[in-house]
Amino acid sequence: MIRCENVWYRYSSAEEPEGEWALQDIQLTIQAGEYVCIVGPNGSGKSTLAKLLKGLLLPSKGSIVIDNDLLCEENQWQIRQKVGYVFQNPDHQIVASTVQDDIAFGLENLGLPVSEMKKRIEQVLDEVGLSGLHEKEPHFLSGGQKQRLAIAGVLAMQPDIIIFDEATSMLDPQGTKAVLSIMKKLHQQRRTTIITITHRMEEIDQASRIILMAEGRIQLDIAKKELPNYVPQFEQWGLELPVYLQLFRQLQKDGWPLKSEISDQKELVGEIWTLLSRD
Repeated sequence: MIRCENVWYRYSSAEEPEGEWALQDIQLTIQAGEYVCIVGPNGSGKSTLAKLLKGLLLPSKGSIVIDNDLLCEENQWQIRQKVGYVFQNPDHQIVASTVQDDIAFGLENLGLPVSEMKKRIEQVLDEVGLSGLHEKEPHFLSGGQKQRLAIAGVLAMQPDIIIFDEATSMLDPQGTKAVLSIMKKLHQQRRTTIITITHRMEEIDQASRIILMAEGRIQLDIAKKELPNYVPQFEQWGLELPVYLQLFRQLQKDGWPLKSEISDQKELVGEIWTLLSRD
């Protein structure tokens, strides 16, 4: 679904036409239907990579192929239709005066008939938990509701890939939980390819693959279940493991006969319960 080969990128300006490289030698392949979490400290290049994958930027060097189409100036619009993008701040995506008009905005650009637009609007509002709020003015929505509206607008376009770029960083715990739940359903029910960009390691649990970025490079690309074996690499860049993985690691150090790999919190609880039951 996505292939990056020797991708480099740098921001330039009139004052600094050849600035420092924001991305360096990115080699990356993402298969259709994967759920990938890209983590890293601020300034690591995560969001720059996300904008390249969306087609908002073009690589300075190297190539990006999205669903067999080479990203270039001539097909940026087609690539953007295939890749949905949820921004950190939903206010940057909301453009209309009512909920339903905001979702309809993108659909009108696709030239869809009104009957199909209405069908899609109903469907996505139900999916994100905003049913019945068609005429609501977006500025009266909570932060979590605004982000769900932004997601609904992306879903209505039916992209093959959705990138969530720090999409929960401005939300409270309840809003974060709601957005993560939507992401999980999209992956499980629609089989949408999900790429989530975050610096919050507690949000990695739903992903099956973790990519660590720092200093504009991919430092590590592993299956999530392998994460406990690479703790020093994450700590090196100031990233703290989720609490359940910290506990798993400590129990291993204390001599508990646990599995060598653990996939999520639920599996760890099951392992602990099994061992305690034997006693």
